[in-house]
Formats: sequence, structure tokens, C-alpha cells
Amino acid sequence: MSESSKIGVFATRLKEYFDNQLRLILHHAQMSQDRTARNDSAWSALVESLIRPLPDEDDASHDQRRDDAKGLAASIINGHPGSSLVPDVHHLKDLIRQQVQNNGDTQPEKDPRVCNVLSRLLEHPVLSRKQAVLLFLFKMAEGPMSRSESSQHGRALSSRNSNNLLSKTSGPGSFEDAFASNGLPPLPAHEDRSRRGKAVIDNERQSQRSRDGSSASTPGNELADEPNILEDSKPTEASLLHDLPFTLQGLSTKHLPFSSRFTLDLPPTLPLPMISLLRNLAEPSLLYRSLSDFVDSQNAGLVAQSLRSAIGMELRSYLGLIATLEGEIRRAMASIDPKEPRGAIGKAGVTLRRCVVWTREATMGLRLMSLIAEEAKTRKGGQLITMVHSFSSSHGDPFVAAFAERMLTQVTRPFYDMLRQWIYDGELSDPYHEYFVHEHALPRDSSSAADARRAPATSVWEDKYTLKEDMIPSIITQEFARKVFLIGKSLNFIRHGCGDSAWVEAYCKDASRELQYGDTATLEISIDKAYKTTMARLIDLMDNKFQLFEHLRALKKYLLLGQGDFIALLMESLASNLDRPAGSQYRHTLTAQLEHAIRGSSAQYDSPEVLRRLDARLLELSHGEIGWDVFTLEYKVDAPVDVVITVWASKQYLIVFNFLWRIKRVEFALGSTWRRCMTGARGVLATVDTESGRDWKHARCCIAEMIHFVNQLQYYILFEVIEASWDQLEAAITKPGATLDDLIEAHIAYLEAIVHKGLLGSARSSLTGSREDSFASQLHHILKTMLAYKDVVDGLYSFCVAEFTRRQEKSARFETQKKKKRGPAGIEDEDPRRSPSPIPAASAHKHLNPTTTATANNNDPNHNRAESPFPISTGALLATTTSAAAGGDSILPALRQRLGDLSKDFRHRVNVLLGDLMAQPDADMKFLGTVMNFNDVYSPKKRRREKGAGKTAATVKEGSGNKGAGEKEKEKEGSGNKGEKEKEKEKDGMEKQEKGKGKAKGKEGELTV
Repeated sequence: MSESSKIGVFATRLKEYFDNQLRLILHHAQMSQDRTARNDSAWSALVESLIRPLPDEDDASHDQRRDDAKGLAASIINGHPGSSLVPDVHHLKDLIRQQVQNNGDTQPEKDPRVCNVLSRLLEHPVLSRKQAVLLFLFKMAEGPMSRSESSQHGRALSSRNSNNLLSKTSGPGSFEDAFASNGLPPLPAHEDRSRRGKAVIDNERQSQRSRDGSSASTPGNELADEPNILEDSKPTEASLLHDLPFTLQGLSTKHLPFSSRFTLDLPPTLPLPMISLLRNLAEPSLLYRSLSDFVDSQNAGLVAQSLRSAIGMELRSYLGLIATLEGEIRRAMASIDPKEPRGAIGKAGVTLRRCVVWTREATMGLRLMSLIAEEAKTRKGGQLITMVHSFSSSHGDPFVAAFAERMLTQVTRPFYDMLRQWIYDGELSDPYHEYFVHEHALPRDSSSAADARRAPATSVWEDKYTLKEDMIPSIITQEFARKVFLIGKSLNFIRHGCGDSAWVEAYCKDASRELQYGDTATLEISIDKAYKTTMARLIDLMDNKFQLFEHLRALKKYLLLGQGDFIALLMESLASNLDRPAGSQYRHTLTAQLEHAIRGSSAQYDSPEVLRRLDARLLELSHGEIGWDVFTLEYKVDAPVDVVITVWASKQYLIVFNFLWRIKRVEFALGSTWRRCMTGARGVLATVDTESGRDWKHARCCIAEMIHFVNQLQYYILFEVIEASWDQLEAAITKPGATLDDLIEAHIAYLEAIVHKGLLGSARSSLTGSREDSFASQLHHILKTMLAYKDVVDGLYSFCVAEFTRRQEKSARFETQKKKKRGPAGIEDEDPRRSPSPIPAASAHKHLNPTTTATANNNDPNHNRAESPFPISTGALLATTTSAAAGGDSILPALRQRLGDLSKDFRHRVNVLLGDLMAQPDADMKFLGTVMNFNDVYSPKKRRREKGAGKTAATVKEGSGNKGAGEKEKEKEGSGNKGEKEKEKEKDGMEKQEKGKGKAKGKEGELTV
């Protein structure tokens, strides 16, 4: 192809391209014209729908008024200067909604309809000047008439019968004034306009209007005279932007002064949108002022100081934001052209609205800090940390949660410093009492039973530190806080109570590390490791250095009668001394007997440290007591073992020992009487079997019954109660990871189980509610009855020995008389009615010595004691027994009656006790009742529940060594009555005996002296 042809083709294609572009431009122009025509048609139809004919108005006036309204609408939509007043379409939407809501007569269901229409208008794709449309609608809604008139006017426009209603509510003059060429006032003239800071509209503008001439004025000239509110208002936005950095720092400026410490005055000449923006910008300035005062305050507390420091850092960051904002404002002010409307401040990139957006997050942070500062006035320490942590953990706003989390890093530093020093050094550094561990707690009530179980008030472990649960911060759990508390308390106890400060210092150097908020995994590992190390060291010291477990075993062996051979030898060696009155007992004698029992038993192989602490002592003496009543063993412990074996624990051991010692004494006494009876049955008692054989048979059965009862009771307490509880204690103290608190609680549970299951509890009976019906009181009376029965059996034995001696003397005198009659030559036969005694008289007197020793101290009627009621006064009875040789068989009926009464009383009390045991929920107590009545020889009695205190056969109080005056008088009266009855019985017996002797004188004259 030639060159000319190529040029032709290129020119043709170029022409086609320009033609296409021209057609495209014309098409767009046509579309623009069509869009403009559609817009004009739309708002013209809107105006025509709003302008309705007035009553008595001709067509010409109506057309003129409609044309004026169209011209006013066109001037507003197509470039009225007032359109620049409200540049925000959404703000205009809110103003229209507010205008609708302020209309008192508007129906509530119309508000959603207005919102729907406005939303559809804003989303409409055809309208290009939506701002002007909304401004027009807003100005159409305003007017100089009152609120009631405007509401009635709105109802008239929306009603089908608008002509009639309009003529009744408003005249044509007010309507024409509303659609005058100057238009409606640019801002609503409400009563609270000055309070909101809106611009004051000049009232002269309405006075210059003429109702008659307003319709004849030219819209264009009136629009030209409409002032620009933003340009004429003082101060301008530029001047406000100039003062804004100082206002945000809480400083007064020319246009935004502070009238008081927390009051900022806004210019009253500004429009409502600008007032709203300034209100948003005034909030951070006021918050900054209040927070600055809080930072400068001098509130006590390390955590509070840390909080003020954290708030101060955030305020410095806020000042950095203000500095950046000030730089932007200065650059924008330098680029403003004063010739352009409003100085073209929007083109400069910095406006009040943008400043609100830039300071929004800072304002939220200031709000949160202000709330925290207000709450911090009534909180401290862990409570303050909990309050800040609640915003971080439970607040739904992510910004608030992140902000509080950032502040916690600074606020918790003093807390973690105290925590580190507590768990690694065992010392509490808390000068303002902000930590959850409190030193030197208030003295506790010593009357409380729970506190009495603990160590004395001087104990480092119990009373030096206490855990305050209300000060535990929410960043740690209750279990975690308890571990921390035990770690520090254990380290402090090791340092001061155990005297091992060298180990604590070495441990602190090796294990100490920095702790901070957020590193939860490292913190938990550190606490667990410190807990295990500290607890293991403390238990090792208590076991090896201070021999705590060895002391517990010694208490079980000696005070709980676990060392059987030692207790048997001690009781045998002390029996003769303890039968004497309490005033004749000497401690050195008891100590010597105690050492003799130790050397003569397997106790000699125990540790000298244990034997050194064992001692014999006497309780407080009372009148009429014997050695059995005041003797006791004592095991001395000192610090730091007294943290576990407290004063309360020592008292419980003493109670259990006295009870077991009482049972042992009854067993020893019954065993001695049983051996004497068995020995005498083959000797002395065989000669008098015709008179007292039946009595001895009943006595031996009853004594065997009592021995069985005592043996089963001892077995139950020593094995079923003490040994079982000891196994539980050993399991608790040898458990891995056991703490000193665990040892204390296990030891308390051990003693409580022994006291409760060992029938020594002080609780009332579940049946009658009486103290006298408790198990300890019932056992007290049963043991008392056993000793009384034993004394009567000894009296019967003495009577039999005396009768044997009397018969031996009679036989000797008879032999002497026979020899005198017979002379030296012959030997007469012996009396066939008398058989020779198998035991000589000299040996018979040996059987009298044991009873005389046992009864020598029982002549005092005031001898009975509640704690040790074993010695039963039978002085009058045995005194009569000693004179049995002279009085014959007069005492035997009294002894027989006494034995029968005591046997019945013993069985009755045992039946009641077994009935109460079977009614107990504890399985071990039921087992004791079953063992004691394995062959159903007893008939357990189930007592009914009584409102008052149940009455028993005896009136002796449980556990008390002293009786009331009333009870003593009753006992004296009872003993007097019994003495009189016994004397009467003795007289009757003597008379019967004399009558029998008179009848037998003829037959047995040779036996009468």
C-alpha cells in the first residue's frame, strides 16, 4: 500500500473516533438535561402538592403564591448561600427527625415513616443535591408561628379537608408570611436556644417584613440580602481551631473560657451543629483537668501511687496527641485563603469535625481513667487491682479491655514486688496494708472453741499473719492465694520459729526471680516450685530436728495407755501410795515410782528426750480426796512442737488419760478382789460355806460380769477408737505434699475422734438432752457402782474371815475345856458336830490385811468426787464387820441386801447404756453395744425423748470434782436414811439371833461361853 493510501485510512479512522466521542458527549449532556428536568419536575410537583388554594382566594393569587414558592425553592436548591450552613446530610436528617418528634400533636407511628422516607431519599440514585433538598424540607418545617399553631398547620396540610381546617386555625397572613421571599428563619427559635449555645436570630428581621409586600418582593433580591450565618457569626471556625489545642489542655482561651474548675463556657452565637462539636471537644478538656488533679494528689498506698503513675503516662500520651493536632492546625491555618467563603477551611484538611474524630479514642481513654480514679478513692491494694481487672476481663468493648490491660501492667508492679519478697524471703513489705496477707491481726476471742484448739497468742505460725480474702485481687484465684500465704508463712516460721534462717537466705538467692503481670505460666511454675520446696523443708525440720512424730507416738504410748507393761507396773507400784489421802502424797515419791516403772518395763528403750518430758504430777487437791483422784501423768512439749500439740490438745490428752486411768484402776481393783475370792474359796470361805455360800456364788458371777464389761470397754477405746484414729493420723501426716496446717488439722481430728467415739464428748444425749445422761456420766456412775460393789465384797470377805476366826477361837476354847475335864489320864472324843478347819487361825488373819488397807481411807462421808468417784464409803458397814466376832451373824443380812441393790443398779445402768449405744448413728458405738451384749444377757432399754433433763439414779455431775451445796445435802440426807434403815435391820437381826440362841442353849450348851 502506498503512503497516500495509508494517510487516507488513518484520517478516516480518526474522523470516526471523533464522531463517536462527540456522540458520547451529546448523549451525556442529554442525560444530564433529562436528570435536571426530572429533578425540577420532582420538586415542582412537591411544591404544588404543598401549596393548596386558600379559602376566598382567586386563581391569580394562588398562581402567584405558587410561583413565589417555586422560585424560593429553586433559589434554595440551586445555590442559596444558606446551604453551606449545614454541610452534613446526616445531621440534617437528625434535625428533621427531631423537628418531627418535637411536634406534640404528631402521632407516634409517624416517626418510623419519616425515618423510612428520609432513608429512601438518601439512597435514591437520581438526586444529586440531596443536601439542598433536605435543607429545603427542614426550612419549610420551621416558621415564626408558635408550636401549637405549627402543629395545627401541619395537620391541616395533611388533611383532606385542609381548606376548612386552615381557615379555622391560621389566617392567610401567617401562611403567606411562612412562604415569604426571605424564607423561614435559618434556625429554630426555641426557648432553650441560648442554653444550647445557638446563634441568636435578630428579631428585627421579622419586624421589617410586611405581610402585604412580602409576596411582591423578588425572590432573587431577598435571597441576595440573606446573610451568611457562618461568615457573620463570631467566633469563626478558624479562630476556634486556633484555640482548640489550649482548650484540650484545660487552659482558658478568648473564645472558650473556663468559668470554674470544671465548667467550660461555649459561645452563644454559634449554630447548633458547631455547638455539638464543641461539646464533644470540651469533654476531654474537662476530663484532663480532673485527672491532672488526681495525679497530683497524695493518696497513701503503693498500688494507688502506681495507678497515678500509669494515669500520668496516659496523660502524657494525650498531650502528645494534642501536639500533633496543633501542628496540623497550624499547617491548615497557613494554607487558608481569606478571599474564599469560610476561608476554604474544609479544603485545608482540618475541621472541628475531624478534630472530634481524631480525639475520639483519647476521649474514651480519659473517660475510663476518670471512672477508675473515682473508684480508687474508696479502694486500695488488691481491691483496686480487681476493679481495674474487671474492665479488662469482663468489658465488652475491645478498646476498653485493651486499655485496662495496658494499665494493669503498671498498676500491678507494687503487688508483684510484695509477692516476690513474700514467697522467696518470707518477709512482708506492706507499709500501707494493701497486700492480702496482714501482719499482727487483732486478738481473737479466747472463749471460742475453735480458737482454743490453736497455739497460744505468741505463736508465730497461727497469729502473726492472717489471710484477708477481701484483699485478694481477681488476677489470682483463691487456691493460688492460699498457696502464696502458706509459702510466706512457712518461710517466716522456718526463719523465726525453727531458727533456720541460713536455709531461707540460700533459698532466696537461688530461687528469686522477677515477677510481672501477664506472665501467668512462669508465675504458676514459680509458685508451685516454691510451695513444694518450702513445705518439704518445714515438714523435714519438724520430723527430724524437732521430732514431732516421735512426740506424737510417745503421747499415744504413755498418756493413751498404749504401753501396757509400763502402765501395769506403774499402777502396781503406786497402788499402796494412792490409797492414802491426797494430802499425804508427795511428788518426789510419785516421780520415784514413775522412774521405777520406766526401768522395769520396755519404756526404758525409748529416747532419753522422750523420757525426759514424761512427768508425774498431782491435780488440785480437795477435801476428802485420795491419791487416785489427784494423780496424773504429764508430757511436756515446747516450741515449735506446741504449734501442733497445743494447750487445747494437752487438755484433751489429760482428759482421755484420766478416763483410761480410772478404767484401769477399776480393772485392777476387780482383779484383786477376784483373785482373793478364788483363793479364799479353797480355804477360809470353805468353812463358812453353809452360811454365805449362796452369797459368794452371786458375788462371783456379778464380779465376772463387771470384769467382762471393763475389758470390753478397754478393748473398744484402745483398739477400735485410738488405734483406728492413729492410723488415720499417720496417713495424713505421711501424705506427700502435706503442710503444717494439714498436720494441725489432722491432729485436731484425731483428738476429736477419740473424745467423741471414746464416749467422752460433752454433747447432750440425743434422747433426753440431759448432761447426766451423756455417755461419760453414765460410765462414771457404772464405774462408781463397780467400786462400791467391790468394797461390799471385801466387807463380805472380811465378815467370813472374822466368822472363821470366831469359830477357830471357839474350837480352841472347847479343846482347852476338854483337856481340863479329861485330865492327864484319859482322852475324850472330839465333838462330832465340829469339823476341824483346814486353815489355821494364824493364816486366817492374813486375809484381813488387804481389806483393812483398802477401807482405811473410806470413812469420810465427803469422799465422793465426780471426776474420780471410785472410793465408796462403807465405813459403818465394815466397822460393824470388824465386830462380827462379838455380834455373830447380824451384819450378813445387811451385806446381802447391799450386794443385791448394787447388782440391780449395775444391771439397770448397763441396760440403759446399751440402749443409748444402739440408738447412736456411729457404727463403732453400735459395735460396742453388740460386743458387750453378745449373748443377750442384758435387755437394752430405749428411753423416750423428754423435754426436761433426764433423771438418773445418781445426782453427781459429769466431769466436775466439786458438787453443789444442794446435792451434798441430798446425799447427806440419803446416807442418813440409809444408815437408819441399816441400823433397824441390824437390830432385827440381833433379836432374831438372840431368839435362836435361846432355843439352842439346851442342845448346844457346851458351845456357849
